[in-house]
Amino acid sequence: MEAALVSVATGVLKPVIGKLTVLLGNEYKCFKTVHKEIKSLTRELAAMEAFLLKMSEEEDPDVQDKVWMNEVRELSYDMEDAIDDFMQSISDKDEKPDGFIEKIKSSLGKLGKMKARRRIGKEIQDLKNQIKEVGERNARYKGRQTFTSTKNETVDPRALAIFEHASKLVGIDGPKADIIKLLAQEDGRASTQQQLKIVSIVGSGGMGKTTLANQVYQELRGQYECWAFVSVSRNPDMTKILRTILSEVARKDYGGTEAGSTLQLISKIADFLEDKRYFVVVDDIWDVDTWDIIKCAFPATSSISRIITTTRINSVAHSCCSSFNGRIYNIRALDMVHSRQLFHRRLFKSDEDCPSYLEEISEQILEKCDGLPLAIIAISGLLANTERRENMWNQVKDSIGRALERNPSVEGMMKILSLSYFDLPAYLKTCLLYLSIYQEDSTIKKVDLIRRWIGEGFIHRDGIYTAYELGERCFNELVNRGLIQPAKTSKYGIVKSCRVHDTILDFIISKSIEENFVTLLGVPIPTIGNQSKVVRRLCVQGVEEGNSAVLTADLVFSHVRSLTVVRGLLKIIPSLEEFRHLRVLDLMGSFLLDHELENIMRLFQLRYLNLRRTGISKLPEQIGHLGCLEVLDLRGISVEELPASIVNLRKLMHLLVNDDVRFPDGIAKMQALETLKDVNASIQPLDFQCGLGQLMNLRNLQIYVDFEFDSDTEDTNMEFEEHNKAIVSSLCKLGTQKLRSLTIYGGRSLINAESLCLPFSAPIEDFSFYRSSFPQVPTWVGSLRNLRRLRLPMEGLKQDDLCILGALPSLLVLDLVERTESNGKLRFSGEVGFPFLKIFIFDAFYRQVDLMFRTGSMPKLEKLELKYIRMVEANSLGFGIENLPCLTSVKCIGVDGDDGIVEAVKTAMERGASTHPNHPSLLFQRYR
Repeated sequence: MEAALVSVATGVLKPVIGKLTVLLGNEYKCFKTVHKEIKSLTRELAAMEAFLLKMSEEEDPDVQDKVWMNEVRELSYDMEDAIDDFMQSISDKDEKPDGFIEKIKSSLGKLGKMKARRRIGKEIQDLKNQIKEVGERNARYKGRQTFTSTKNETVDPRALAIFEHASKLVGIDGPKADIIKLLAQEDGRASTQQQLKIVSIVGSGGMGKTTLANQVYQELRGQYECWAFVSVSRNPDMTKILRTILSEVARKDYGGTEAGSTLQLISKIADFLEDKRYFVVVDDIWDVDTWDIIKCAFPATSSISRIITTTRINSVAHSCCSSFNGRIYNIRALDMVHSRQLFHRRLFKSDEDCPSYLEEISEQILEKCDGLPLAIIAISGLLANTERRENMWNQVKDSIGRALERNPSVEGMMKILSLSYFDLPAYLKTCLLYLSIYQEDSTIKKVDLIRRWIGEGFIHRDGIYTAYELGERCFNELVNRGLIQPAKTSKYGIVKSCRVHDTILDFIISKSIEENFVTLLGVPIPTIGNQSKVVRRLCVQGVEEGNSAVLTADLVFSHVRSLTVVRGLLKIIPSLEEFRHLRVLDLMGSFLLDHELENIMRLFQLRYLNLRRTGISKLPEQIGHLGCLEVLDLRGISVEELPASIVNLRKLMHLLVNDDVRFPDGIAKMQALETLKDVNASIQPLDFQCGLGQLMNLRNLQIYVDFEFDSDTEDTNMEFEEHNKAIVSSLCKLGTQKLRSLTIYGGRSLINAESLCLPFSAPIEDFSFYRSSFPQVPTWVGSLRNLRRLRLPMEGLKQDDLCILGALPSLLVLDLVERTESNGKLRFSGEVGFPFLKIFIFDAFYRQVDLMFRTGSMPKLEKLELKYIRMVEANSLGFGIENLPCLTSVKCIGVDGDDGIVEAVKTAMERGASTHPNHPSLLFQRYR
């Protein structure tokens, strides 16, 4: 992925370089007198950006370098503001004169341009001088450092885990037994592969992966001829690692000898292990490339040998397991019983109980630790040096996740989190630190977070991928690395939101403040040196009007890039006019008066505007002047009609509205639109229905279509027919363009529209229909070769319909809804198709369920969900789930009152699951 425009490492140096390049173009040819200075400054900044990116990978940079990095980064923001102001003033004067008064103004404007040339020349020279001064100061003081400094090396807490005695560990017996069972192939599956067995333990930092792997290693290694335990780490020395493996398995020290190159070492290890039973633990693998080298040392055909790997990263765990006969073990957090046991064992003597007056506060502390062993150990170490008084422990509790003090007992935990942080590429560091604006225990919606990243400039379009698609990749990578946790998942298995563990939140808040990346008001925050008074990103969380003056004292808001107000009043901060350089404005859930948006056009750089649930009833006409706006969220407000100027937002990519909002004419002008959600087409003018099909970049459309043709007047029916034809035509056009996701609510008028037909080449991947149903599967649906997810309500689903759907070559998720009473048989087999289907949901509220999966049907199906079962015939009990080879979970929802049927289904499912090699999980619920 190309480097981000804006990052925590380089500030806005990249955009500044881009804008200086623009000043060298034809549009600004009247400023040729300063071209030489601009070119010189651009070259200097490009070199600085490269250096800053390199230095951002250093975990512990030189103090003087760090000061210089901070100065350059802060200066970059000031430089961009100056250039933006200049460009804006020029564009204001470049409007063509119309009329006598305007021509007079134009003549005066030429005088203004002369002043502008002098001004930009002076500003460019000033910027060069500042850059030169910062560089010289850094060189001057670094030159005086003739002495050498020594650092006290800290012991990696993971290394200590290897030496932790089993008697001090809690909650490890169950996981250890699970790992041993997997290694011994006691999982109910008979292995026919003569292949090396591997188990990969995966989980976030501090979960106890190393401890668990070592306990299994200590118990099992005596059963093998040779064994080894090796730690890889984030920056591995491959020669040293391979020498360690060779030394341990051969029981001979190769550490101080020239044992050869990497290839020679791999060959020696493989030759030595060729005919032996061995057990190896490869701890703390950070990337696939490292594993690809190490795995070559292990003979793959040794089915009697075993390997354990540990990693923080899911993709690495999958790579380990795909190499051999592998299974992934997701390490779990400690439950409250074991958390309490570990906490008390660290704080109290064996014959001592927790004092009653500290029990409640102890439970609150443990809830915040959320079962993370490292957090419990760190916090108990901090409390061990704290007086056993309730108020003192309360202070520690309040510090967790928001103001964790720098304490020797906590440094080990922060070191482990730092390892994960510094392993991230620069753009992911930036995306992670941005999460510091969210409150503790917040559920963070994925789409909102990604759109904010885009608005901030952290992510931008790259090649064939949209900015949002790249944002999804960043989000998934943070989940993959265990730095954010999935919170809510759709029934199709898609992560919809996430949360941040309090301990990680504290870490990223500390880093954000240290880098002057985010300024938080209204919450306790860590004290980290001298905080900058110049605010770049401001988040106001629950500040009351009475104490706002104290919190905002001495802060400089004129350079704020983003403003977030969480459940607060807008009047506690200065007028929006003072936030001239805002890129992101998020007021969701805050009380807002209509007049408070009157000067919003002054925010000429605004990219993201969230007014959701703010209570406003009218948008200002000036909103159309926000020429940079890309995201506009208007859901949950009282606006009934959008201003005519809304169509002038030519860069707007994501527009979200209420379903009762009316659009003005001219939507076809909004060519940048990629997302349009919750629009009711039935109340829109004909111009909207026709113009919709001209949105060439639209990728995600959620639309309500409810045209009624039962009016008493023929004219009204003709008008409805005209509107319906227009919307059908537009949907067909969109289907040939870039549309990826289409959700239609209502749409009874569309079902029988013969002209509604999406071509087989349509790029659409996700199609969902709600509130209406099809009498049969439209033939054009069966030709959508790119379709991956389909939700289709039906009236009397038939076997022929299944054959049409089964032929879809890319279908992964099928959600069928039966809306009429019927009792036909449905049979799935290899001939029906569904070669890649992974999830099948069948909602049979009105149907007498009689379906059967035969041998060869749905070979890739993993999840089966049967909803609202009413009747099952004797010959279909069990549904043949034993014939679904990849099945891992089954969910059945029965109708309350049909207890006999539910029990019959349950019995049959349990019987089918017991004979299934995967032993799929079963869940039974009753619909009430």
